Amino acid sequence: MTQAEIKLSSLLLCEHFGEIVEKIGTHLIRMGSQPLRMIAHDTGMSLDQVRKALCVLIQHNLVTYELQKRGLVEYEAQCSRVLRILRYPRYIYTAKTLYSDTGELIVEELLLNGKMSMSATVKKVADRLTETMEDGKTMEYSEVSSTFVRLADTHFVQRCPSVPEGPEPSDGPPPPVPTLLFDEKDMYVVPKLNLIGKGKRRHSDNGQDNGERKAKRQKQEADSKEPPSDDGIYWQVNIDRFHQHFRDQAIVSAVANRMDQTSSEIVRTMLRMSEVTTSSNAPYTMPLSSNEIFRSLPAGYNISKQILDQYLTLLADDPLEFVGKSGESGGGMYVINLHKALASLATATLESVVQERFGSRCARIFRLLLRKKHLEQKQIEDFAMIPAKEAKEMMYKMLSTNFVALQSVANLIERRLHETKENRRLLEKSQRVEAILASIQASGAEEAQLQEIEEMITAPERQQLESLKHNVNKIDASENQVDETIFILESYINSTIKS
Repeated sequence: MTQAEIKLSSLLLCEHFGEIVEKIGTHLIRMGSQPLRMIAHDTGMSLDQVRKALCVLIQHNLVTYELQKRGLVEYEAQCSRVLRILRYPRYIYTAKTLYSDTGELIVEELLLNGKMSMSATVKKVADRLTETMEDGKTMEYSEVSSTFVRLADTHFVQRCPSVPEGPEPSDGPPPPVPTLLFDEKDMYVVPKLNLIGKGKRRHSDNGQDNGERKAKRQKQEADSKEPPSDDGIYWQVNIDRFHQHFRDQAIVSAVANRMDQTSSEIVRTMLRMSEVTTSSNAPYTMPLSSNEIFRSLPAGYNISKQILDQYLTLLADDPLEFVGKSGESGGGMYVINLHKALASLATATLESVVQERFGSRCARIFRLLLRKKHLEQKQIEDFAMIPAKEAKEMMYKMLSTNFVALQSVANLIERRLHETKENRRLLEKSQRVEAILASIQASGAEEAQLQEIEEMITAPERQQLESLKHNVNKIDASENQVDETIFILESYINSTIKS
């Protein structure tokens, strides 16, 4: 575990879960697996604080536990999973792109809570969507449920391991750790729920009426309290599936840039046909016939079967070998060579990073090393046609700099936190004003009243807020850009380990 990874994990844990959870999580990342009392002793925190922090980390799949031979339960942090927090906005945005606002909020709720039942997720999302709709309109539970089913069908959400059903032993102490089972055949099976209802709005009016309404609702809920039909079935976001989608999008973009839009659409169709039949670490997609591909092209995509076959031949003959031919039946059988595609993407990414950071001459040396695998210093000078002294300086510069920048991400997060901290009072004031505006708008305030409230933020303060928003957006964009680079390189490294 590098210092850059530990620092970035610490920042992410603190930003998302607070100082206590960050302290426990970072300690486990540094020290490895430990039992409860040792964690409390080493961190100087109470057993109760450690238990609660571990509950949060386990709920979000950031810590695992295991019963050791001597009877102690040890807890271990999953640093790679902690670093995935950086990618949460990208998962949420992808869900919005594929499944609109409803899909976005389902994925967001699951990421915010770690694990949730389908019924709880549907109700929460329906309430949130209803809040954003015009008065008199509500979101049906059935509509949210259908989007949840689509996310499960395409494997973007999956069931969590569960406690096996059966009678609990009545005598004797409970086991030190629960036994959780992971049934692969049921991983994406959605329970049959009869969710009838609509999203509810929070009432913005104050005073006695609001209190009475809340008390009445709580009494009604208590009277009709019975477990939902999916009680004990919990769901989580399938991060590997999102990564598979990101990989596929990168491959499609690379084909579009190298060839043309029609080629990329054919490759997109092949990847879409394989998305739930090919595992995320497979070197190839399942073979697809030309006839199957033709039938699966998007509606309205006007190319003949003959043209499709010409494009498939062109793709299979391309030196990059993203597409390979695996047989002749069904008009020709074709696969996407995922490993070679990732290797090409990783190479192009590294070349781009080297060129940007060190210039075109360093990029020339780097391309030589990639092609020849190993060269002596004198061979580099000769092949690259660069003077000896200059070649040595460039090699030293590249060797002494770690240009895959987890450290860059940590610096960006620190910068964003600093910007927010420096302007905390102004941000809090802005949030208070927005809350007041929302409240009086809901009660039908006049334009003059709204104007008066808006003027509580002065012109210089408004300008400062705009500047802060602009800076934070730039930092967020930079974080995403660096993470995209890391993702491509990580995906390639993982493909070489697993294949």
